[in-house]
Amino acid sequence: MLKGILFFPVTPFTGDGSIDTAKLSDHLRAGIESGAGGVFVACGTGEFHALDLAEFTSVVRTAVRVTAGRVPVFAGAGGPLPLARQHARAAQEAGADGLLLMPPYLVAGPPAGLVAYVREVAAAGSLPVIVYQRGTARFDVPAAVEVARLPRVVGLKDGTGDLDLLARIVTAVRADQATADQATAGRDFQFFNGMPTAEGTQLAYRGIGVDLYSSAAFCFAPETALAFHRALTTGDDELVQRLLAGFFHPLIALRERVPGYAVALVKAAVRLRGLDVGGVRPPLTDPTPEHLAELEEIIAKGAAIR
Repeated sequence: MLKGILFFPVTPFTGDGSIDTAKLSDHLRAGIESGAGGVFVACGTGEFHALDLAEFTSVVRTAVRVTAGRVPVFAGAGGPLPLARQHARAAQEAGADGLLLMPPYLVAGPPAGLVAYVREVAAAGSLPVIVYQRGTARFDVPAAVEVARLPRVVGLKDGTGDLDLLARIVTAVRADQATADQATAGRDFQFFNGMPTAEGTQLAYRGIGVDLYSSAAFCFAPETALAFHRALTTGDDELVQRLLAGFFHPLIALRERVPGYAVALVKAAVRLRGLDVGGVRPPLTDPTPEHLAELEEIIAKGAAIR
């Protein structure tokens, strides 16, 4: 069972574009020491889409080594089915504790096809799998129930923002698992808010029983992300609103100006906080100087809210 702040580190690159495992190690240590409840490497914020298999494996091995069992390490997997199976096997061999299964790219299969995709990737190894519902991977209620019944599937992360659909999925999966047979009875299944800058929608997600969320802001402003998480879980509604108005909503507004800023702004913010993790790989682009100045101001304002 995962709990607390879920840390999605960026993937640092050197000046020649290769993986900078030393900077990645520093980034991981800082996040773990700040109180991360789990580490999700080579996922969306970690530019999973831009890594080859060898780079992916290097990132996962580094995370496993640095984490040293202190918190679970989940690795991204996804894309074409053969490649997703390779990710699953590579992550297991590198010592990961689980997978975050990303959507297949450029194709939108029906729910039955998505269930088959999850089943085949999960069968490629023995790691627990969290399925990411987003983009081309969108489950209806019966398909979500079927996926949740798969023995290795332990969670569903939602990045659609369709709370009506997710509320029905949550209710149906929990009802199904309450009457599950002995193969799945008692197995913990978790739902996650996987929206970009998830804090901005977490009040709504909590309303339908989804308490876990990924925090991109934790990469570069752990003190602000933790303050929000504490306020949210202790019922400090006034502080929640101040942090939303003063930090998260301005960050979301800036993020929405340019496609790909959900990753590029996070990476730039890590650099602004003193760790040179390099830029993003194409087709993403780094923020403009004007946007960097605005980002720096947003970070400073967030740090001052208590």
